[in-house]
Amino acid sequence: MAAPDARMGNRPDLLTAALFLGIGVLGLVMSGPLEFGSLASMGPGFMPRLVCVLLVGVGLAVGLSALRSPSEVIEAIRVRPLLVITVAIVGFAFAATHLGFVLASLWLIIAGSLADPGGRWRTTLLLAAGLTLFGALVFVYGLGVQVPLWPV
Repeated sequence: MAAPDARMGNRPDLLTAALFLGIGVLGLVMSGPLEFGSLASMGPGFMPRLVCVLLVGVGLAVGLSALRSPSEVIEAIRVRPLLVITVAIVGFAFAATHLGFVLASLWLIIAGSLADPGGRWRTTLLLAAGLTLFGALVFVYGLGVQVPLWPV
């Protein structure tokens, strides 16, 4: 972490606030033609606008807080975690349809853990088992997501 200087404005938080605000405003503009409806009879624009208003609110809260914080520079992008997480997500998308939810979930968690070279294997394996069980119960059984549990 770089040392803060005398200027105000935490740059990582300001960038985060700009992303929240930009996505929220874009969503509000794009959902403009959709009928809003009411609480009793929600239209197709109700949820998108509600989520976008919340995004704008979070962006304003983070941005105002960041403006009062000491300046902090944005660290350089580390390529390894970015690539490892991307490969883990793409592998999950492929494995979920071909190898089933259980193997895909285990792949996602174990492969994604390689982004942090300081991780412990015992913790990772316990986390993978617990999250896979939780995901199977909630998504496959509870919500009825049409993904096989095991390879077909």
